[in-house]
Amino acid sequence: MKEIKVPVFPESITDAVVVEINKNVGDEVMTGDTVFSLETDKVVLDVVSEESGVITKISVKNGDTVIESQLLAELEIKDISVNKKEAAVAEDNKTPQTSPAVRQALIDNDLSKEEVAGSGKNNRILKEDVTSHKSSTTTPVEDTPMRAGERLEERVPMSRMRQTIAKRLLDATNQSAMLTTFNEVDMTSIMSMRKKHQEKFVSEHGVKLGFMSLFVKAATNALKKFPAVNSFIDGDDIVYHGYCDISVAVSTDRGLVVPVLKDTQELSLADVENKIIDFSTRAKSGKLELSEISGGTFTITNGGTFGSLMSTPIINPPQSAVLGMHNIQKRAVVIDNEIVIRDMMYVALSYDHRIIDGKDAVMFLSHIKDTIEDPTRIVLDL
Repeated sequence: MKEIKVPVFPESITDAVVVEINKNVGDEVMTGDTVFSLETDKVVLDVVSEESGVITKISVKNGDTVIESQLLAELEIKDISVNKKEAAVAEDNKTPQTSPAVRQALIDNDLSKEEVAGSGKNNRILKEDVTSHKSSTTTPVEDTPMRAGERLEERVPMSRMRQTIAKRLLDATNQSAMLTTFNEVDMTSIMSMRKKHQEKFVSEHGVKLGFMSLFVKAATNALKKFPAVNSFIDGDDIVYHGYCDISVAVSTDRGLVVPVLKDTQELSLADVENKIIDFSTRAKSGKLELSEISGGTFTITNGGTFGSLMSTPIINPPQSAVLGMHNIQKRAVVIDNEIVIRDMMYVALSYDHRIIDGKDAVMFLSHIKDTIEDPTRIVLDL
């Protein structure tokens, strides 16, 4: 008899909710089949069978909160013949499993897969099917007969991820002496460099050179020069990191996640770009591993992708600082006593004033500004 248990969570995760049970008692499973899907406050986690056999017991139901190592099901280990395996595959083709992205869409819209008609191959449910079903069952406000003076409201429960985001943001503002300093960066030189070398960069590395990788490398250099920004408070101690693990904020349908680029001091620009693309793709489909969104010594967020001109980013605890990038706009600036048009970006650094002095914060941000305005400093590690 084989027990199927909740996997061990990272330190920051304490429990999860059962959001999908893919097998029933008596069902045959193959090694690697997804038996349960669990929603943590960060990702949707698939629990797969490590053996082939028959489910003899299921100990949980949808909506149950579970903790690590808790029993989910029992499996009687059996060799499943080739014929049975082919039959199982055929059955799966008749009732195909939903993808992680679809399962998350069902969760976000409080739907079960039985409620949604699939339009994919073999009636597979696609993400757009969930959206269409929600639209068709929700009466538009403008089509709803309204009495004079009537105002409509809709109450929707927050997902676990949204609850966690809300709590962490509130904790960050309540438990740190947060202050923000601003600067502006002339992006003209770095945009010219990208344009000049983009084709060769893509040819050599198979990925485009973006602004995020350049800011990651600029921040890495700055973190090495200003160790207070790369530290955090633990009780009465300050812990200084001898490495740079930079969290990069990625927007998904469920909310903001911050996968971590480990050891950025060792990564090339191409390495960073490839990892960011991989993180972004898997974040949107719910495929990030818990270990990939845990830790981090510093965070970069780019509100400019949504058109933000300026903002005060909130620290990602227990980190002590976060860098905010913003939209690039052509503005009139004074250079050598002449007014010229340049591509400019406002940048912001929010920091915990308990351990980072204003001088260090301003100099840290100025160092990033100087590096971006003269990108050869990245190559020379200046």
